[in-house]
Amino acid sequence: MTDLTSLTIAEARDGLAAKSFTSLELTDAHLAAIEAARALNAFVLETPDQARRMARAADAGIAKGEGGPLAGIPLGIKDLFATRGVRTTACSKILSNFTPPYESTVTSQLWRDGAVMLGKLNNDEFAMGSSNETSCFGPVVNPWRREGSNTTLVPGGSSGGSASAVAALLCMGATATDTGGSIRQPAAFTATVGMKPTYGRCSRWGIVAFASSLDQAGPIARTVRDAAILMRSMAGHDPKDTTSVDRDVPDYEAAIGTSIKGMKIGIPKEYRLDGMPAEIEKLWTEGAAWLKSAGAELVEVSLPHTKYALAAYYIVAPAEASSNLARYDGVRYGLRVPGRSVDEMYENTRAEGFGAEVRRRVMIGTYVLSAGYYDAYYLRAQKVRTLIKKDFEDVFAKGVHAILTPATPSAAFGIGEKGADPVEMYLNDIFTVTVNMAGLPGIAIPAGKDGQGLPLGLQLIGRPFDEGTLFSLGEVIEQAAGRFTPLRWW
Repeated sequence: MTDLTSLTIAEARDGLAAKSFTSLELTDAHLAAIEAARALNAFVLETPDQARRMARAADAGIAKGEGGPLAGIPLGIKDLFATRGVRTTACSKILSNFTPPYESTVTSQLWRDGAVMLGKLNNDEFAMGSSNETSCFGPVVNPWRREGSNTTLVPGGSSGGSASAVAALLCMGATATDTGGSIRQPAAFTATVGMKPTYGRCSRWGIVAFASSLDQAGPIARTVRDAAILMRSMAGHDPKDTTSVDRDVPDYEAAIGTSIKGMKIGIPKEYRLDGMPAEIEKLWTEGAAWLKSAGAELVEVSLPHTKYALAAYYIVAPAEASSNLARYDGVRYGLRVPGRSVDEMYENTRAEGFGAEVRRRVMIGTYVLSAGYYDAYYLRAQKVRTLIKKDFEDVFAKGVHAILTPATPSAAFGIGEKGADPVEMYLNDIFTVTVNMAGLPGIAIPAGKDGQGLPLGLQLIGRPFDEGTLFSLGEVIEQAAGRFTPLRWW
């Protein structure tokens, strides 16, 4: 029998239905893999007893013919999603002792459909980071290495634990969140598939907030089909989230394998950056050629306000973070560091509880929202955001079905390589932030490797609520590029 951890969700689903193995066997195989891969630091909390309990329940359901669409499938959960009775920290010291008495909507829907929770996955503190080095539990290690090198690499962020665990075959899929590229960038760095849905497609209720108008939950999986399977369970209207959109959830898996003949694919000229590595340019050209040979039509498009996106994003996101993180004051829950007055208790708690990157962003956000600077920075950034959104609307109004771009400006870099200069780190989000600013869906698909054998990804950006088209296009790229797995060293 094939090693159970190497199966895709689709293959495992078929195997469980055929009774080739049980969910308990599948779960035990993954728990053993997690135990053997602690060097990756992908999981911050393992829940083996709960996993086995859920697996037995799934097996009982399958035996009665009552299994849900994810019955018995073992998943990892990013530590930003509240899980009832299971510690949820957002990988911050300020929430180190927080155990929520409620379940996030997205995870409750996964459990409704029969999935099994293996544990909580590492992420950048409060999802603030592009490398998963800001977690209070320490950095996540990418299972990929450069050929002939033992240098430990970052898996990307903030959903680095999710991407690393899926790439290293520790879980069959994982929940993740994307505020400026936190699903798509780690997916590109680890040769996994990451889908950031349209804003409002997945409920944000029960997910620790970073920037409420940008955050969106989505899946990281090994294949496009697996991502589509997970998306169907994760998506849906939630009356508890006022930004959740009341639209039917399509069968995303049905889009896999459908013809893309006649689809118009936009190639934005503004994404051709000065100094872009030749490998990224070559990958982009190859991806376009694969889509063309499958019957798509390529057209050059213009997104003129792209050059302002990163600057505007790093005003809007910290401003919202400053507002959202004001609730962590040591009064109601989480860490409390005493002081001689209430003000001093607030200051001590936040100084002790927040890491350097979170403090930096909260301070930037507080500054741009302050009385003298609100109009000059925050209001102007919101106007730029409107223009970015309009750029996309203009392109889609011309009949373009999706836009093809690189996912990242480089392959994964070494742990500690970019920590000194925050701006250098922020530039990793150059291709991804526009999608969040416009509230659009975007998917990252593994498409090739660089000269050192590291994976590179391409990104497809779609029309609002048209994730199905992205899945069908993504599968064409996946079929042409093939699938990549890292050589095991851990």
